[in-house]
Amino acid sequence: QVQLVESGGGSGQAGGALRLSCAASGYAERSSPMGWFRQAPGKGREAREAVATITRNGTTTYSDSVKGRFTISRDSATRTLYLQMNNLKPEDTAMYYCAARIGDSAPLWHRAYTIWGQGTQVTVSS
Repeated sequence: QVQLVESGGGSGQAGGALRLSCAASGYAERSSPMGWFRQAPGKGREAREAVATITRNGTTTYSDSVKGRFTISRDSATRTLYLQMNNLKPEDTAMYYCAARIGDSAPLWHRAYTIWGQGTQVTVSS
C-alpha cells in the first residue's frame, strides 16, 4: 500500500524556521515527482496551494509566495522528501501536505498528484 507520512509541523514565530519531512513507502519508484502543498484554515481541498515541487532528476519549482524562503529537497535512498521553511510569515499558516504522482513532470497543480499524505499543521504567529 502506497503511503506518505508527513512530520515536522508545529508552531513557530514570524522570522523563524521549520523543517517538514515526508516519508514514502509502498511503491517501487524511489524518485517519483513530488511536491508540497498547503491548505489554509477554513478552505477546502480545491483551494490547496502548491508550495514547491521536485522532478525525478531534482529540478525544483516554487510558488512566488515562498520563493527564496523555502527549499524542497529529497533523499532518494531513504525515500524522504523535505521542506525547509525559513523566514516564516503568519500567512504560511496552513495544513501542509506532501504528494506524489506518476509521470515525469512536477507541476504546481494539486490535481496532477494522486498520492497524498495526511498532512501536518504549521502555525506561524506574528
